[in-house]
Formats: sequence, structure tokens, C-alpha cells
Amino acid sequence: MSRRRWSLAALALIALAALISGCGSSAPTETGSGGGGDPAAANAQKGVKFAECMRSNGVSQFPDPNASGKLTIDAVANGSGLNTSAPAFKQAISTCKNLEPAGFTGSKRSSQQQQAGLKFAHCVRANGVPDFPDPLPNGPLVDTNRIPSAAQPGGMSALHAAMQKCRGVAAAAGVTR
Repeated sequence: MSRRRWSLAALALIALAALISGCGSSAPTETGSGGGGDPAAANAQKGVKFAECMRSNGVSQFPDPNASGKLTIDAVANGSGLNTSAPAFKQAISTCKNLEPAGFTGSKRSSQQQQAGLKFAHCVRANGVPDFPDPLPNGPLVDTNRIPSAAQPGGMSALHAAMQKCRGVAAAAGVTR
């Protein structure tokens, strides 16, 4: 995959994150309960250690968690030039498995979230991105590798505008940031 395509994928993920976090999501926040500390902060710290482990085990361009502390395989696969199928990547994942942060490999959407994901895809198609695919239950909501028009001039602008119009539906699909 070309460097330009990876850059476009990263831009789409950043745009979606900005859209969702900027719309005042009513998702509950983790405040910790009882005697433990902040679970979100602990997971973010684990994500940093996981990224460091991946880099020290041969994946030199492995990214750190995003500003919210989240690190997911979708963001790594769609947001960087890394080949997640490469033997070195697979070996590093195996070596660093004990440091993997919660949610790194993603999770299957609930049936309600998947239905909302399908509505989101329909909304994006209706708002100027006719080749936007339906999301797979175990896949990312937005995968620019599956949107041919995203690589065309003006394609990312059209995608960003459509996602802006459909951000409420994305939140219902389980996108929190």
C-alpha cells in the first residue's frame, strides 16, 4: 500500500475521532470505583509500555497511544505504514502480548452497535461518498482501504464532510473518541 494511502487512512481516523469527541458524547467516563486508581490511565500507561516493547522487538515505527490513551490494532493498521502481516510484526506481537492494553485487538460490535454502524454507512453514502462500505462486525467503522474514492483528489474532504453530518450515528455505533 502506498505511503499516500496510509496517510489518508490516518487522516480519516483522526477526523472521525475529532468528530466524535467534539460532539459532546454522553458516553460514561471512567472515574474508578472504590480503591483502585484510574483504569483509563492505567490502560494508557500499559499502551505506552506495549508500544515501547513493540519497537524494541523489531517494529521501529510502532506508534504510541493516541492523546486519549487508546491504542487499537485498527489505528495501527489504518493509521501507519506498518505491515501487520509481516513476520517481524507477528513476532513482536507474540513477544509483547503480556503488555497488550485492553481493547487493542478491538471487540465485536453489539447487534445494536452494528445496526447503528449500518445506518452510519448509509448516512455517509447519502452525504456524498457513494462507495462507503458497510462495516464488518469485527472491523473498524471507517476503513479508508475499502473506500476507493478516499484516494482521489478531494476524496478525504468529501469523506470528512459526510462523517461530520453523520457523527451522531457513529456515536451510536460505539465510537467514543
